[in-house]
Amino acid sequence: MIGVIVGTSEGKNILSGLNKFTDDILISTATAYGADLLKNYKYKVFNEKPLDLVGLMQVIKDNDIKILIDASHPYALEITSNAIEACKVYGVQYVRYERPSIIKKFKENKNIIVVEDYDSLYPYLLKVKGSILNTTGSRNIDKIICFKLKNRVIHRVLPSVKVLEEILNKGIRVDDIVAMKGPVGYELNCGFIKEYKAKAILMKDSGVQGGTYDKIKAAIDNDILAFVIGRKPMKYSKVFYSELELVKYIGDLM
Repeated sequence: MIGVIVGTSEGKNILSGLNKFTDDILISTATAYGADLLKNYKYKVFNEKPLDLVGLMQVIKDNDIKILIDASHPYALEITSNAIEACKVYGVQYVRYERPSIIKKFKENKNIIVVEDYDSLYPYLLKVKGSILNTTGSRNIDKIICFKLKNRVIHRVLPSVKVLEEILNKGIRVDDIVAMKGPVGYELNCGFIKEYKAKAILMKDSGVQGGTYDKIKAAIDNDILAFVIGRKPMKYSKVFYSELELVKYIGDLM
């Protein structure tokens, strides 16, 4: 059986390609929302619960997984590390789909500042005079709150009841929340920048598919700073940056 960890929109393309020659697939996603997006694909087993290392190893063992495709988000480091380790333990072939980065294209632009992590981001934010748009996700809001910035920070998050309850309980004002499903296009990013008179926007390097290009372009055209939390480098035994090439590789193994 082929295991597929899905955490990006490209996961649908990978599953669609695999379904052309097999349905002997286990799909694993960490959220019910992800499960809803994938219910129309052909598979034998579906898991929608977050898996730690022990849980992932059990899933691999119970379903006799021979190949594990890791199409998780570029910033989902824990699941990727666990997948690599679990595959080593059971001698399963690990194959990574990595969403291409686009940051190199803009690295010379004065508006774009790439930082290693949130701690590295803090000194830069202290120099921002004005509102800040945070698009790094609800799971990282605690890190922003801990900065105790004097700036107004507007958080763009998924329109999930759970997410909204969590961030409201953290003390985020309703006026400082934009709840909408991404990715957000160029024009709308420009609209948010103008509406909130933002002087900076925080983002991850989530690739074109994750809306990063449109955020950066909007920042440059509106002459504001774009702070990008860089990706942590990972070593993969087998990695593809194209869904089509990955599917072809798997098909040739069948």
